Amino acid sequence: MAHWSAFLAHNFLGNSVRDWALALVAFLVTFTLLPIVQTWLGSVRRKWGDLPVPAGVELIARLITRTSRIFLWAVAVYAGARFLEHPPRIERFLNVALVCIAWTQVALWGVAAVEFGLERQRATRGEDPAFRGSLTILLFVARIIIFALALLLALDSLGINITTLVAGLGIGGIAVALAVQAVLGDLLASLSIALDKPFVVGDALRIDDFEGVVERIGVKSVRLRSVSGEEIILANTDVLKSRLRNLGRMPQRRHLFTLSISYDTSRAKLDLLSKLIEEAVRVEPAGRFEYCIFKSFGDSGLTFEICCFYPSRPAATYLAALDGLNRRIHAAFEEHAIAFAYPTRRVFVERSPAVGS
Repeated sequence: MAHWSAFLAHNFLGNSVRDWALALVAFLVTFTLLPIVQTWLGSVRRKWGDLPVPAGVELIARLITRTSRIFLWAVAVYAGARFLEHPPRIERFLNVALVCIAWTQVALWGVAAVEFGLERQRATRGEDPAFRGSLTILLFVARIIIFALALLLALDSLGINITTLVAGLGIGGIAVALAVQAVLGDLLASLSIALDKPFVVGDALRIDDFEGVVERIGVKSVRLRSVSGEEIILANTDVLKSRLRNLGRMPQRRHLFTLSISYDTSRAKLDLLSKLIEEAVRVEPAGRFEYCIFKSFGDSGLTFEICCFYPSRPAATYLAALDGLNRRIHAAFEEHAIAFAYPTRRVFVERSPAVGS
């Protein structure tokens, strides 16, 4: 026993063998026990599946599964280092490393908590394209804010005066903002799109000379799929500065067109024409007849102007409705012998008298 007591009391690198043994045991137990608990909780969480679980329990389980192995290793090193005496330089190095790792893990937990909250909001909203389109932007901004706060708190924990640092960053931030004002402008524009929601993924937009369906709303740009198939990429600031027409939020599209019929059409058929067109419009259940007026006397015929409305989405339904309307009008005119007018020109030829008569 005296031999073992002397061996355990033997000094090695400034600490006794007993202290080194205790530190090793603490490190191994911590580094072994914590991953086992993390793995077990992860398997339990997967077994839950679609079972209803309280939000608090689900959040804690997610935070545990988002804990990095580097953080677990740092906790094990911290537990073992408590049994040892270190030189001031090594003590300072360990303190800086552990503080940086700890606050990085706190930032990861914060991001996981924000993702959890947004996912629950998405679950309550269902397949809301507006929220789904702004989800990426909100997560990006949340990550920047969380990691910036974690960096400042880590520096404060290390004894650095962050008041002076924040003031310096403010001055430097102005210079950086002036240098990258285009990028920051697009970032702020993406936040405006996410919060104000002038359009969402899936909406059909007409922006100046461009027209297409929104495929993605990013931090820097908006991507449209044009009607001809190519991808159109527009900067967020350019989109907000433009005169934007959101065709996706137009429940009905107006169809305004004119018909020209022959001057030989009788008055009875003229009076019947409006009724025929109204019946042709109302065949579609969602069609809405607005008016049919005798607009003008044209060069080649009598001009009627017709206005009606059909659902604009999906586009194939709207086009099919117009096709059916035109076919029904043609059939009705053919049935009642109403002739369409077409450009004609009547030339009168007058024969001059013979010379010398």
